[in-house]
Amino acid sequence: MLRRILIALALPLLLAACGADNIWASDDAVRAARYRSDEPPSISLLTVIGIPRGEGGHTALLLNGSQQVIWDPAGSFSHPRAPERHDVLYGITPQMRNVYIDYHARDVGKERYYVTLDTVQVPLEVADAAIRSAEMQGPANKAFCANATTSVLRRVPGFQQAPGGFSPLRTREWFLTLPGVQTSTFYDGDPRLVHGDLLRMKDGSLRTYDR
Repeated sequence: MLRRILIALALPLLLAACGADNIWASDDAVRAARYRSDEPPSISLLTVIGIPRGEGGHTALLLNGSQQVIWDPAGSFSHPRAPERHDVLYGITPQMRNVYIDYHARDVGKERYYVTLDTVQVPLEVADAAIRSAEMQGPANKAFCANATTSVLRRVPGFQQAPGGFSPLRTREWFLTLPGVQTSTFYDGDPRLVHGDLLRMKDGSLRTYDR
């Protein structure tokens, strides 16, 4: 029993040392940000891919069920309108989704990346199961984005065959084998990512301004 208590007390420190964050937004913040999309329920894989070599830089999930959230394991994205709990970002309106994509689709100096969004429509209960799975996963360690994402997916009906490993590209190759996948690709400056009063600066920071 004492050993279990010591492990429980040490776990937050171990996670911090490995690079996992322990951000936990308040109930009020999460409740206020909640957004439900009119689009059909779906699970989307976001992959950040380097230019010109094509290496995988990051993996995340856009989950559209009874609410729309982003599972952003070990991600660097942060915005006051998207409260976070252990790598789950809430309040993902279409505008905030675009800000998230635009944040990662960048062509600044040596940081050159584009983003793919691969989407599979699913029943509402499956989308909600994916959200619950993301919420129970806990914060991911640095460089574990693909590994943590496939762990989330393997608990979801129809996605149990997601491969393990640490490669965002391998994760995407598997996801593209699913029936009915629809793909969108976004580059820096894409006009589809116009997002009103939320602006990503060229240094990667986010700015909110009044129109």
